[in-house]
Amino acid sequence: MHYDFKKVEEKWQKHWQKTHAFRAQADPKRKKYYLLEMFPYPSGKIHMGHVRNYTIGDVASRFKTLEGYNVMHPMGFDAFGQPAENAAIKNKTKPGDWTRKCIKEMETELKKMGFSYDWEREVSTCQSDYYQWNQWIFLKMLERGLAYRKASQVNWCPSCATTLANEEVIEGGCWRCHTKVEQKDLEQWYLKITEYKERLLEDLSQLKDWPPRVLAMQNNWIGKSSGVDIYFRLENSDKLISVFTTRVDTIFGATYIVLAPEHPLVLDLIKGTRQEKEALEFIKKVASESKIVRAASDVKKEGVFTGSFAINPVNNEKVPVWIADYVLMEYGTGAIMAVPTHDGRDFLFAKEHKLPMRIVISPKDGSLKSAEELTQAYEGNGVQINSGEFNGLDNREAKTKIAQWMEARGIGKIQTHWRLRDWLISRQRYWGTPIPVIYCPACGIVPVPCQDLPIELPADAPFTGEGGSPLGKVKKFVEVKCPKCKANARRETDTMATFFDSSWYFLRFCSPKFKAGPFDVNEAKYWMTVDQYIGGIEHAILHLLYSRFFTKFFQDLKMVDFSEPFDKLLTQGMVLKDGEVMSKSRGNIVDPDSMIKNYGADALRLFILFAAPPETELEWEERGLEGAYKFLNRVWRIQENLKDDADPQVLKALHRTIKKVGADFSEFKFNTAIASLMELTNVIYQSGADKQVFSALIIMLSPIVPHFAEELWQILGHKESIFKTGWPKYDPQLLIEEKVELVIQVNGKLRSKIEVPCGISEDKLKELVFKDEKLAPWLEGKTPKKFILVPQKLVNIVI
Repeated sequence: MHYDFKKVEEKWQKHWQKTHAFRAQADPKRKKYYLLEMFPYPSGKIHMGHVRNYTIGDVASRFKTLEGYNVMHPMGFDAFGQPAENAAIKNKTKPGDWTRKCIKEMETELKKMGFSYDWEREVSTCQSDYYQWNQWIFLKMLERGLAYRKASQVNWCPSCATTLANEEVIEGGCWRCHTKVEQKDLEQWYLKITEYKERLLEDLSQLKDWPPRVLAMQNNWIGKSSGVDIYFRLENSDKLISVFTTRVDTIFGATYIVLAPEHPLVLDLIKGTRQEKEALEFIKKVASESKIVRAASDVKKEGVFTGSFAINPVNNEKVPVWIADYVLMEYGTGAIMAVPTHDGRDFLFAKEHKLPMRIVISPKDGSLKSAEELTQAYEGNGVQINSGEFNGLDNREAKTKIAQWMEARGIGKIQTHWRLRDWLISRQRYWGTPIPVIYCPACGIVPVPCQDLPIELPADAPFTGEGGSPLGKVKKFVEVKCPKCKANARRETDTMATFFDSSWYFLRFCSPKFKAGPFDVNEAKYWMTVDQYIGGIEHAILHLLYSRFFTKFFQDLKMVDFSEPFDKLLTQGMVLKDGEVMSKSRGNIVDPDSMIKNYGADALRLFILFAAPPETELEWEERGLEGAYKFLNRVWRIQENLKDDADPQVLKALHRTIKKVGADFSEFKFNTAIASLMELTNVIYQSGADKQVFSALIIMLSPIVPHFAEELWQILGHKESIFKTGWPKYDPQLLIEEKVELVIQVNGKLRSKIEVPCGISEDKLKELVFKDEKLAPWLEGKTPKKFILVPQKLVNIVI
């Protein structure tokens, strides 16, 4: 009997759609399970990264259904953003038309994969019934002082003609088009995420089931640093330079100061000096550089001397004041004390510019005395030297004592600084949520009344690809009356960053058609929090941080009673071909659609889960897909030779497999679960199977290959879906392994006895034998020549 995957997959996809098989409804009597993968940008075609991410989620969703959970598994589209505008210009169409076309294509492709989505819950962030609630959230933040407008220097992409958050600048270029990013002064809208910094940091401790790497990235981005603000007085002046350091134990080794080029004192310091021209050119050069690149540890640091000096307050030494690209105004005070002997960046900078160095912390063995000996900075712990009254102290103890000593003398203050900065959300583009604000000459900034929402995007905005937002060119959109005084006013033409849309979509899925608010509080109370969230490591900082921020804001509005949105997080690895990430530019894309046509969606699902654990990279190998297809056909043929009764050893193998696969599925170890199912299939081919054994095998395979399993289940005479049958239970009695005692001989002489399970493989037996401590005196320093096994009786090792 031939497995006709095209016919089977089409049949069950139609059946699932017709019967609303994956419709989720709140039921207080049942335990819920909310499974969510990060929703995609609608590019039109799904790629292997999508296939992997969503297959992982689908297996977990279907497994939880079999375990009896009330599962919600929704899907939607993160549909705003610059690429749609670029595509509209290129294809002479409108962003909305282009996006809706791409969404339809992606829906079709996702359905071909057999994913168990509740499509009735679908949301698209570009629809006004979604983005009106973006606007409502913004107005609530404005009410509470969490949304504000200020003039500041921003990252600007000249190609996209829009601002970029620091995190959207990758190696000095725009994350979308890779154009070199410039610095530009603009009035922008910000969200005061820094108001939540303590909670965002402290609540990381709640996230026990997040990858440690992601927690570390969040922790570093929030960046809480405890240290001391030290006051360096400028030579011959009363002006002070405040310098923040976490290493106050090294203050006696500070031999120069470095200011950020943007520091407010810089222009005064260089004015009229011999260095003024060089410094101004340097400042202009740095202004066009990305802050991400400037702060990177692997990029050469550049700087210029200002011509000024400052006084180190702990020893009254005169130290030169420099400006350098690696110091940023966004962190600390925009000024650092440089201790080249104990900081890697300072060491390289001092060597480059021949600046003085002094050791103030020496290893406890006293092996380091002279700065001339150093080939790199000594950043370890040790004993204070050249540090006045603190000499001889352990540097960790000295940190506290020096900080207190400086604070008592008014030359420093113990402080905490944070790396986290407020979130810039303004974008100068059309395809995004309009910011609901009106500018009135008399009343100033006026929020749009909630009853006037949504502020919809005009359909007739012109797209030329030239700078500035297309919204500013639509007169009927821009020219409005002030809601307060009814005078002529103008509407804000910036739109929101798309990360705003994705910061709360998981809540909208709980009640996607709710019209009285962003989400139905009661539905959210049942479904939230998300039990399992799945997505790429590239979203470890931005999306996850903003989602956590929004959740805490909703908690403050008393709309939710939890502080963290995602219980468990899995970050899947990328799909590679020939060792490189699949991409159009590399020409190594494998089209999922062609693989489905040749092998079927279930074979593709099986391969992508078997090829590697979810968290690691997966190397594409079409031969592996062929192997998956052959395995399915092998299982398919078992139905032709079913027995009336199963062999006892087959039953034991079955129950071991049920336990193992259930545990593996719970821990997302799909590759090892599949290996166990393949082993069971081999046992069945050796000893045969009855309907009970075959049924259990099909149920265990069903989360991985759902179309295939549904069809076999129906062939076996079942009328209901296989997913209503429940996960099979194992009998603990059948897991008890019978054991046999083996005699162990060395060169024919009895040296030990061990108990081993019946049927143990020779490789595992060897492992146990050579671990036996009783054999150590006879085998030490010798290489066994033969390993002779008499099954169930003895082993003879010949040396």
